[in-house]
Amino acid sequence: MSAPIRLRPFHPADVPALFTLFRDTVHRVNSRDYSPEQVRAWAPDEINPTRWATLADRFAVVVEIGGQPVGFADLEPDGHIDRFFVHADHQGCGIGGTIMHALVAEAARTGLTRLFAEVSITARPFFERHGFVVLVEQQVVIRGVALTNFRMERNLI
Repeated sequence: MSAPIRLRPFHPADVPALFTLFRDTVHRVNSRDYSPEQVRAWAPDEINPTRWATLADRFAVVVEIGGQPVGFADLEPDGHIDRFFVHADHQGCGIGGTIMHALVAEAARTGLTRLFAEVSITARPFFERHGFVVLVEQQVVIRGVALTNFRMERNLI
């Protein structure tokens, strides 16, 4: 029998493990839709402590299995989902659905009428299954490298 999934609030001490999870996921999963140059620009080896410290200032959740983080996401007060990542070895196991349910519940609790995000090519089908629609395909430049993503939203009313 496998260990149960546990959803919990983010703690600042989680940053190193979550950064590793993010980087590993982009390099192992998103690499099927993005070039090696794009992957390196998106998920470099070095952490930006200022960027990752913002998790403490918003609604952020972590999913653990056996005490190890296997997914996380954060929601800004305006309904923007900034980060949403599931460990490469736990894709398709319900981790993302658990996280999305928590984000939708928090949005409802705070009276938000919509959620929105900039979603990778890889994550687009997942977000569509959870009621998000594409507003626009866009090119973003990260560290001088262009990547395609999709601005998506889900109305909650």
